[in-house]
Amino acid sequence: MKKNTLLFSALLSLGVAHQAMADDSLAQVKSSGELKIGTEGTYAPFTYHTISGDLTGFDVDIARGIAQQLHVKPVFVEGKWDGLIAGLDAKRYDVVINEVGITPAREQKYDFSQPYIASKAVVIVKNSNDSIHSFADLKGKNAAQSLTSNYGQLARDAGANLISTDGFNQSIDLVVQGRADATVNDRISFLDFKKHRPDAPVKIVASQDNASASGVLLRKGETSLQQAINNALTQMKKDGSYQRISEKYFGEDVSK
Repeated sequence: MKKNTLLFSALLSLGVAHQAMADDSLAQVKSSGELKIGTEGTYAPFTYHTISGDLTGFDVDIARGIAQQLHVKPVFVEGKWDGLIAGLDAKRYDVVINEVGITPAREQKYDFSQPYIASKAVVIVKNSNDSIHSFADLKGKNAAQSLTSNYGQLARDAGANLISTDGFNQSIDLVVQGRADATVNDRISFLDFKKHRPDAPVKIVASQDNASASGVLLRKGETSLQQAINNALTQMKKDGSYQRISEKYFGEDVSK
């Protein structure tokens, strides 16, 4: 009995030691003094370059805030979207911060931080439009949409007649010109658009209940780093730094 107890204790100790060795992600970041962050650098307003060449954007500022909370230096490693997640697999960086949507398929292979930004599908119309107040009101109306997008499908499901566009800006232009009654599109994109064109005569009249959320992407099982990032995001919301970043790019809190 005593031998069995000693053996069990030894195996338990080995298990704990193995777990600690397997998840030294935070310790490695602390030891290096750097948080390496995969990002595109070509996706405004989230991660992009200014005219002078400086990397900036909402996600970039969030990443810098997280690194500051961890007391390490943020180091950005830029790459194309198609290869960003593969770069995480290859350990080119510690995390990806690039508006990565939290989806069930991704959660099977990767871990995420708590969501740091959320967006909803919204119905956008011209300021003078008083006939559309909901998704249901789109029935029989002309909606300017990218035909293969999720937003186009939402408009189609609501009974709208779709007018094909190349993207958000063209959809808005058709609504302003009166060539379309509305567009179903991304709330975050609309906030960014209004930030740059505050006088554009368009408004949001309806919002979808369910929001799509994005988080910091990590390799599976790196729970110590995941928890540290969650703590950092929580602290940023408490001390007001998240709100300042959100207001800077979108004019309001985009965390919910």
